[in-house]
Amino acid sequence: MPGACAMTRIQPAAAPSAPFCAIDFGTSNSAIALCGPDGRMGLVEVEPDQRTMPTAVFYQTEDLAAHEEPQRIYGRPALAAYVQGHEGRLMRSMKSILGSTLADQSTDVGAGRSVRYLDVVSGYLLRLKQLAERDAGAPLTRAVLGRPVYFVDDDPVRDAKAQQALENAARAVGFRELSFQYEPIAAALDHEQTVAQEELVLVADIGGGTSDFSLVRVGPERRRRLDRKDDILANHGVHVAGTDFDRHVELASILPLCGYRGKGPQRPGEAPREVPSRVYFDLATWHLINTVYSPPRMAELRRMRDFYGDPRQYERLMRVLDERLGHALIGQAEAAKIAVAQGGSTRIALDRLEDGLAVELDEAQAVQALGADLERVVNAAGEPLQAAGLRPQSVDVVYFTGGSTGFKPLTDRIAARLPAARALRGDRFASVAQGLGVHAQRLFG
Repeated sequence: MPGACAMTRIQPAAAPSAPFCAIDFGTSNSAIALCGPDGRMGLVEVEPDQRTMPTAVFYQTEDLAAHEEPQRIYGRPALAAYVQGHEGRLMRSMKSILGSTLADQSTDVGAGRSVRYLDVVSGYLLRLKQLAERDAGAPLTRAVLGRPVYFVDDDPVRDAKAQQALENAARAVGFRELSFQYEPIAAALDHEQTVAQEELVLVADIGGGTSDFSLVRVGPERRRRLDRKDDILANHGVHVAGTDFDRHVELASILPLCGYRGKGPQRPGEAPREVPSRVYFDLATWHLINTVYSPPRMAELRRMRDFYGDPRQYERLMRVLDERLGHALIGQAEAAKIAVAQGGSTRIALDRLEDGLAVELDEAQAVQALGADLERVVNAAGEPLQAAGLRPQSVDVVYFTGGSTGFKPLTDRIAARLPAARALRGDRFASVAQGLGVHAQRLFG
């Protein structure tokens, strides 16, 4: 279990009156809190009437001159540019590459241009910083950054490397004085602003990339303290969350129509073989989708028509590849997961693959598809209690935050393991940013 995050100070320190901020750089959505003239922290309007925005960048490469760099579009406009069919490359789930070998590698964004993955991260942080500086009216050099309990499961070396990569990206855009705080601890600090008596809280922060759980004591007296180490009884996290759920939904509902787990032709004396599955796993993983479109992979897949017993499955797969529909399909899987999150069913229209093609998804099918991952997340919720030597009956509140806590079958299972706890929900997309703001106020204010 990692210890409390230490503050990294870069000299010279900023003047006490200099503005400061707190950044929730999420796998799916991000936000930034800023200290205003009145000394209070508030979330910056990062898009019109929006305090959070998708962690997405679109590198638009249409009509580029030889000397020009791609235009970078962020947030919801980035998603819209991709859906509208503009030429370029959509980047999402950038946080997932931290701690991996991909961080220092470059990737093609079209029109003969490439960009380092870590530069994508720093560019997104710069966008958030510029939006906050617009409101602050001054440069920002001090910040608190959120981080998951584990960037990488069961690998402390890679986990430390991931935090260092995020710190390097933040320094590259001008932050000199930095502190890191665990995201579920930040959510606890946000919840604590409204409690009237001391509580033992299990914070369940289930986002796009990680599921983090922290057991924290909160209360009116405790919130006056700057050092909260003794109030953090235990924490645990797993690198399983919303983007993993989307992948499983796509593999279970959409990609079988393109040949996933399909069979090859019947040959005399032989049982049909399952078609190779690697292309489907890559198509269902955000940061690997573009690897499928490389000329060598495309050439290899074009030679595989005879591997398929059902030629329609192969034709649909090749349409996905030829028209670069990978990101669109995983977006449909995510939308379908959200649609059945509270029960009911939804129809996934796949006319871009074949006229009239569609598939139904209901909550039971989604739960079945997510099976092992749901169980792993639910089991992770119990780890902090075991580490602290406490029984489930000791928990007063389970506090849900993060986008994936909208999936009711998951939150119901976690709540069922804490029979005496009140189930409360924070702002799924803003609780962490608000809590990081509380921490920043105490550090810098």
